[in-house]
Amino acid sequence: MGEFVIKMPDVGEGVAEAELVEWHVKPGDPVREDMILAAVMTDKATVEIPSPVNGTVIWLGAEIGDTVAVKAPLVRIEIAGEGANAPAAEEKSAAKAEDKPSAKAETPAAQPSQPAKVEAKAEAKTPAPARNGVHVAPERLEKALASPAVRQRARESGVDLRQVTGTGPAGRITHDDLDLFLARGAQPVAAPAGLVRKTAVDEIKVTGLRRRIAEKMTLSTSRIPHITYVEEVDMTALEDLRTMMNRDRKPDQPKLTILPYLMRAMVRAIADLPGVNSTFDDGAGIISRHHAVHIGIATQTPAGLTVPVVRHAEARGIWDCAVELNRLAEAARTGTATRDELTGSTITISSLGALGGIVSTPVINHPEVAIVGVNKLAVRPVWDGTQFVPRKIMNLSSSFDHRVIDGWDAATFVQRVKTLLETPALIFVEA
Repeated sequence: MGEFVIKMPDVGEGVAEAELVEWHVKPGDPVREDMILAAVMTDKATVEIPSPVNGTVIWLGAEIGDTVAVKAPLVRIEIAGEGANAPAAEEKSAAKAEDKPSAKAETPAAQPSQPAKVEAKAEAKTPAPARNGVHVAPERLEKALASPAVRQRARESGVDLRQVTGTGPAGRITHDDLDLFLARGAQPVAAPAGLVRKTAVDEIKVTGLRRRIAEKMTLSTSRIPHITYVEEVDMTALEDLRTMMNRDRKPDQPKLTILPYLMRAMVRAIADLPGVNSTFDDGAGIISRHHAVHIGIATQTPAGLTVPVVRHAEARGIWDCAVELNRLAEAARTGTATRDELTGSTITISSLGALGGIVSTPVINHPEVAIVGVNKLAVRPVWDGTQFVPRKIMNLSSSFDHRVIDGWDAATFVQRVKTLLETPALIFVEA
């Protein structure tokens, strides 16, 4: 018997380490080629690590939540022979990774070590039961195989994943499997009846995307002196226009929300106040004022908050913005957004939709210097000089880096956006 070592792959240019967020195997488990072994995360992109060989897991090099350096040993697999086939297996795995379209992120092939003699052999055991044609240890059949995002969705929907049939490798449950299960009218797991005292405490280790969010928020609030400016906007005319455009849209055009109009209004306002479309390297003391407007859209997903980026909003019309927004929102929701789609924004929009409340204090997406927060739209009485009339009002709560943006400039930017939204025809007028 020989040993095949899978090392932490290079998950992105300039990335020296990644966080281990999920194991799909344990020592003693049989594995087959292409079976998913683990998932790691960096920069909000999750990468699944497949096995390039058949064999038995004999050692795992990290625990969930650990940060693992690139090229550090991650998994040791006992394989048939003396391990001489390891380089061929690596090349085969690399080739398959290149042929596959990008899903959660590019998944480089694992790097093997030199063949080594196995000191301890795994105990002989009867063949494990098969799941979708792949042999899996009996104890693993009791726990459904699914990504953290799928598990979160299942918890929120009250679904026991053990009742869902998985179609992925080794019976792994995908978002499509869960959607099909729910579409068939599956009933949520019934909660126990009666009122009882609860004394249990769940200790949840902060890992994966949640740890990335925590680190990002800590960085932003500890290093950026925020100033938040709130202004109400009369959206009545824009809502009338949006209703008309949605009524007359072509079959291949998406339904318009408020966001594409806000994006175009921001582009027009940035042309007058380019300083808000900047990033600030406070370590080097350099402000980078960007000509391209790459708008990040803070998006809540089953796995947590992500910020997909609509690139070159300055070159997109209303419909083009809407199409790209829909595409990125779906990629973020399903966990298939690439690293490039989640980085590089120059200014961000934060919107909680119907949960937007009256006022918010959005946290700037470091190293940007501005973020525009969208609050809930509601019908309110407005005095027109002679009487109160019903108008559709929405507040914008926008935060700025006070080291870079003065209060006057922040207010001027928001007032410019307000004017464009309240007179939406101006959004379509050529500058």
